Amino acid sequence: GGSGRLGSLATAAAAMGGLAYGGYHSLFTVHAGHRAVMYNRIGGINEKVLNEGLHFRMPWFQRPIIYDVRTRPKLITSESGSKDLQMVQLSIRVLFRPAPESLAQIYRRLGTDYDERVLPSIVNEVAKAVVAKYNASELLTKRDLVSRDIRNALMNRALGFNIVLDDVAITHLAFSTQYTAAVEAKQVAQQDSQRARYVVEKALQEKRSIVVRAQGEAESAKLIGESIKKNPAFLQLRRIDAAREVAASISNSNTRMYLDADALLLNELGETQSAADRKRKQ
Repeated sequence: GGSGRLGSLATAAAAMGGLAYGGYHSLFTVHAGHRAVMYNRIGGINEKVLNEGLHFRMPWFQRPIIYDVRTRPKLITSESGSKDLQMVQLSIRVLFRPAPESLAQIYRRLGTDYDERVLPSIVNEVAKAVVAKYNASELLTKRDLVSRDIRNALMNRALGFNIVLDDVAITHLAFSTQYTAAVEAKQVAQQDSQRARYVVEKALQEKRSIVVRAQGEAESAKLIGESIKKNPAFLQLRRIDAAREVAASISNSNTRMYLDADALLLNELGETQSAADRKRKQ
């Protein structure tokens, strides 16, 4: 009787433990931003996609495969050759996520590390194909066009693997050291050429201004000579103007000076008397 009662208690305890274990492992949670597909040992992967929330499974017989379906970034580098055979280093950032309705196919073909299996290879493939269409200089001047070509080609290529690319962008583009040195040397030569052209143009402008100034002075001298011939008083007027300028300069100076009429070019009386004396002698 006692041994039978102990056996019943052990059986009941085992049953309770089994129920507790089964109950604990028969429930699982799909967290926000995730989806799941169910694998069972007989039929394999079930096509039905399980959304966020609490779900039931049969322990040991069924196993959930959970995927993160949120958009995630990945940076991939690639070395490609341009149309003019220059080596180009590209860094391409992709924002990717799995297509939620195709998780069963993704697991069958690629597993849970689908991004590591697919993205580096297709990014290198597309980058090489697109970069080969452009010369090295065009990769700089037409960067937006190159980025758009890579983005469109990559998005179409990734859809074949049920991977959605929300964005593709070139974050870094660099050439070989030899090509970079050649470009810098060309830029320096262009700057020197522009500087030399500026110096020549400046010299020509100065030459033109000297010619114009000389022509103006010659014309001024010609007009003054004609004015003196026609009206001798013109010379006296110019002397008065010069004397006024001398007087203004001296008055603004701190140094005290005494000048006679000759020094101020104002000896008009002496000039007039000399002219009268010459007429009498004639």
